[in-house]
Amino acid sequence: MYDFPSLRAATDDYWSAIAARLRAAGIADVPLALTRDLSHVDTWRDSRLLFGQACQYPLACAWHECVRLVAIPAYTAPGCEGSRYRSAVIVRAEDPARRLADLRDRRCAVNERDSNSGSNLLRAAIAPLAAHGRFFSSVELTGGHLASVRAVAEGRADVAAIDCVSYAHIRRFHAELTARLRILDWTPSSPGLPYVTARANDASILSALRAVLAEVQTDPALAAVRDALLLTGVDFTVDENYTEVRQLERDALERGYPQVA
Repeated sequence: MYDFPSLRAATDDYWSAIAARLRAAGIADVPLALTRDLSHVDTWRDSRLLFGQACQYPLACAWHECVRLVAIPAYTAPGCEGSRYRSAVIVRAEDPARRLADLRDRRCAVNERDSNSGSNLLRAAIAPLAAHGRFFSSVELTGGHLASVRAVAEGRADVAAIDCVSYAHIRRFHAELTARLRILDWTPSSPGLPYVTARANDASILSALRAVLAEVQTDPALAAVRDALLLTGVDFTVDENYTEVRQLERDALERGYPQVA
């Protein structure tokens, strides 16, 4: 989910280390290279999926029957707490807003309606402020966090909620954009983006994946790879019921705010 072009070499090295260990553990048909030519939804619903990463909210809404949660990686980025994360609510640097309430009737950029970080967490933050199901003057769907950052920086939108890990990477690789922005506030937190495998895979594959992830998170030879990816650990405590992201949705619905609007 954080496969920025500048990180692909590190992501490939990370996968190579995982793949080698899986093959050594006797797992059959381990791909040599990552698949990058499928959409994330097509990946999640593919019964051949061995290892991937997903956003919890769309899984909770539509794809929980297709995948099994393996673990949740922990990242070092402002806004992260262990395997939990939140979204940065960004505005332009010169924007006079000082609190979320000051964004009423502004233009919002959202990466995807079913994004946890860009939509569900933002909805949770805005729901107490909304009236009659509305808060913003308009909502633009951008298709991705980087596109949302560009929309705000370039003045086509006034506010967006950006996954804090994505924002940390964007700060590294697109400093010219984030120099025009500031973080106004943070959304509530939730469990981070889990590693997943196809539900069709048996328990031996799930066990092997967890054992291998524990190894690669402590292998000194992979320290530079983990640093590049901002990885600090892995949490094997997962909630297949997606309790927290579902509760955020329910709370917003009870306040009469069914979607970011």
